Amino acid sequence: MAAVNTAKKLQDEVTCPICLEYFDDPVALDCDHSYCRACITQCWGGVTADVSCPECRRTFAQGNLRPDRKLRSFVDMARELQLQAGKEPAPERLCEKHQEPLKLFSREDEIPMCVLCGSHRDSCRHWPQGAIGPYREKLQAQLKTLRVEREKLLGLKVSREETSQEHLKQTQVERQKIVAEFQQLRQFLEEQERLLLAQLKKLDKELVRLQTDTVTKLSEQISRLSEQIRELEGKCQKPASEFLQEIRGTLTRCEKVRAQQPEEMAPELEERVRGFSQKVTALSESLREF
Repeated sequence: MAAVNTAKKLQDEVTCPICLEYFDDPVALDCDHSYCRACITQCWGGVTADVSCPECRRTFAQGNLRPDRKLRSFVDMARELQLQAGKEPAPERLCEKHQEPLKLFSREDEIPMCVLCGSHRDSCRHWPQGAIGPYREKLQAQLKTLRVEREKLLGLKVSREETSQEHLKQTQVERQKIVAEFQQLRQFLEEQERLLLAQLKKLDKELVRLQTDTVTKLSEQISRLSEQIRELEGKCQKPASEFLQEIRGTLTRCEKVRAQQPEEMAPELEERVRGFSQKVTALSESLREF
């Protein structure tokens, strides 16, 4: 039993995972997985860019194929052992019940049996002449079908991998486009921010200057009005003989003081303030839509 397990392990080690046959011209990839040169080349198809290992999916350049001479030696040893095993006669199997050689085969039960077990069964025929041939043909047909199906799946696998690689390349290109577009957008927004803040700073200076001038003029106007009020209050307290003296001049001065109204804010400045408000509103709406 130990010898059988050892032979099975050796056969697994020298079997290509793609074609499931003994390695033919074995080559090793950078990941140390090995394949037949023809099998791995066919698996990759016409891919000229980086390829991947069918087992571990590690990627590398397609030209990195190393001849595996040690594995080739193991394959030769396995073939030699197989030939030696084929030359040695297999031990004859005996019926557990009658201890007779199993020379017949029951088509109904699909089991080998001895002459005594099969003496009463019409479905039994001699094993070499009648039983093996039909089943071998069926197995060969199934084997051919499975190999064709495997080739189709290998081709589909390569096609899917190529499609996936193309999609990954496309997403990488789109990622680079997005990064570049947002970089330009950031630069544009930063430039617009500097421009608007500079204009707003200039407008602030003009508004402060206008406010200072307005406050100064209003203070002067208030001072004149206060002086005129005091003059009129004093005039009203005088007797009739003095009250009428220079009454017309007093009234004229009152009219002049009342006529000096403060200046309104320049329409241009008001328009500029509204313009900035509209720009900020438009910018906020644009960012929300984006």
